[in-house]
Amino acid sequence: MFTFLKAQASSLVASATDFGVTIMAVNLLGWWYLAASITGTVAGGAVNFYVNRKWVFESESTAIRWQILKYILVWAGNLIIVTSGVFMLTHFFNLNYVLAKVLSSVLTGISYNYIMQKQFIFSN
Repeated sequence: MFTFLKAQASSLVASATDFGVTIMAVNLLGWWYLAASITGTVAGGAVNFYVNRKWVFESESTAIRWQILKYILVWAGNLIIVTSGVFMLTHFFNLNYVLAKVLSSVLTGISYNYIMQKQFIFSN
């Protein structure tokens, strides 16, 4: 249970990075919301990998390249799911891109990310 709680804390830090990058790219740089969302997801993913490896799952494996490869595979799935959700919710339901990203990210985090990281990426 403690690992799950640490994973949720890590997810919050990664999400703050993700949303910060996304919102700044749209509002300050004038990027298209979907390009900004993808960039934010990648930035948040990098933070999430580092925090999860060092703190959440306390991985001491020397096979970091293998973990990175597995993480990229899982995160590519995350990127596709979240980006598709953001697009569908903004395009078809006219939701604000931030709200769409929140909904997509939360649903993906609960149903996909934690399980894949615990069972596939950082398993012993």
